[in-house]
Amino acid sequence: MVGAVDVSRLVLPRIGVWTGALDMVPAAESVHLAAELEALGYGAIWLPEVAGRDVMAHLALLLSGTTHLVGATGIASIWARDAVTMKGAVSGLTEAFPERMVAGLGVSHHTLVEGLRGHHYGSPLASMTAYLDAMDAAPYTAFRPTTPLRRVLAALGPKMLALAAARTDGAHTYLVPPEHTETARATLGNTPLLCVEQAVLLETDPERAREIGRAHTAVYVRLPNYQANLRRLGFDDADFADGGSDRLVDAIVAWGDEAAILRRVGAQFAAGADHVCVQALAADPRGVPADQWRHLAPALGELAASS
Repeated sequence: MVGAVDVSRLVLPRIGVWTGALDMVPAAESVHLAAELEALGYGAIWLPEVAGRDVMAHLALLLSGTTHLVGATGIASIWARDAVTMKGAVSGLTEAFPERMVAGLGVSHHTLVEGLRGHHYGSPLASMTAYLDAMDAAPYTAFRPTTPLRRVLAALGPKMLALAAARTDGAHTYLVPPEHTETARATLGNTPLLCVEQAVLLETDPERAREIGRAHTAVYVRLPNYQANLRRLGFDDADFADGGSDRLVDAIVAWGDEAAILRRVGAQFAAGADHVCVQALAADPRGVPADQWRHLAPALGELAASS
């Protein structure tokens, strides 16, 4: 934990939502949607960070408009804030919302770090290790939180997963099938938290489902970090062509009826996930998949209670 002596295990609700859609609506509407997600029974909301709203400011708005929903960054880039600023942001949110703030930290991607932000993209493992050291050593002069600062690492490969287990509350994995979750759990060990993102789509027509799913995977298959992880799982260049093969799309996106989605989320739990944050895909990449959140909530709640 960051600057904390309490090393008690972080406990998250079993089911959450991972979404960038709340960036696509006015801030007040995003707060209303977060409150609805809480009322539907989702226990956490994960927000990404690229070039939209500041993820810490956005989480502060959402947490202020809810009562028990956990806010998590999926992820906050270590290149967006120096370690002192990151510690200040996480500490302030933790003090205001005890045990409702999880800082998911990640090294992001070369194209975003150098092309968008203008920083030098160093060794991911070395950069993250140095950042955690600096965060631990950073001063914090405001009123201190009464609960530990909670952080997890965006981790896919064995070395980053091992660092997550050694230095944080656990790992946040993204774009992974249950086969990866099983190996990630083995690497982490039993105690660290494993928070798995799972893309879902309520669409039973295979052609339409794969069209929407491929629009999603196309964003990631060209990125070296994700390619390397998918290669470890047996995918190759043919699977990365044209946005992703049917095999890859089907492995990453749980599409079909409610039962099909529940089977995949259940498989993630069976493989070792502590928490699954579902990312409902929309045909419009800037759309808000609220209908899918509403439809899936009761069944996902039952699955979480039985898993």
